[in-house]
Amino acid sequence: MTLAVQCQDIKKTYGKGGGAVQALRGVDLEVNTGELLMLVGPSGSGKTTLLSVISGILNQDSGKSLIFGENLNAMPNDKKTFFRGKNIGFVFQAFNLVPMLTATENAAIPLILRGEPLEEALNHAQEQLIRVRLGHRLNALPPNMSLGEQQRIAIARGCIHSPRLIVCDEPTSALDHETGHKVLEIFKEIALSQECALIIVTHDARIFEFADRILKMDDGRIVGEQNNNH
Repeated sequence: MTLAVQCQDIKKTYGKGGGAVQALRGVDLEVNTGELLMLVGPSGSGKTTLLSVISGILNQDSGKSLIFGENLNAMPNDKKTFFRGKNIGFVFQAFNLVPMLTATENAAIPLILRGEPLEEALNHAQEQLIRVRLGHRLNALPPNMSLGEQQRIAIARGCIHSPRLIVCDEPTSALDHETGHKVLEIFKEIALSQECALIIVTHDARIFEFADRILKMDDGRIVGEQNNNH
């Protein structure tokens, strides 16, 4: 195992003065490759903010956040974009699918942006979509698909470039029980086979069993930890 994420005393505040909101109040966190970590807690507890800091979308106000030993906050924007494109996969609630592209074309976008030949990228995308049980919808357009199907495209897209870290915000929120379990089985397989670290923010208690660790957040802090034996 390799240390994928290392956060030390991460603090983040939105706004200033009397209207300031302390989203993170000194968070310490380590995540290893091959590990599936879930962040749980009430809305507004800081889970998504922490996920955004880890993935380099937000800069923390203070503290240190290292991804595979690299400080994303210290990188110039072009280097940070390249690093994230190579090493981090994103699966967020907002699917961010391109409505005029097919499921296959949407899933292939990260590979196309990396310069992979179009035919190879599309073939790889089809393989990923079949893994998330969308083999019958390869040429469908997102507006003609259910929310659950759209979410599975987003999951396939987030995993397609074999990232070393995958961050997910409610990846099973639009999925039925059976499909949600299938997706988590895939995530688990990816974490083990590719030595990838996964961090999942979720309210879905149906998938807690798949976590190696569950961290409970409240009021911008980690307030509890549960280790699961598999």
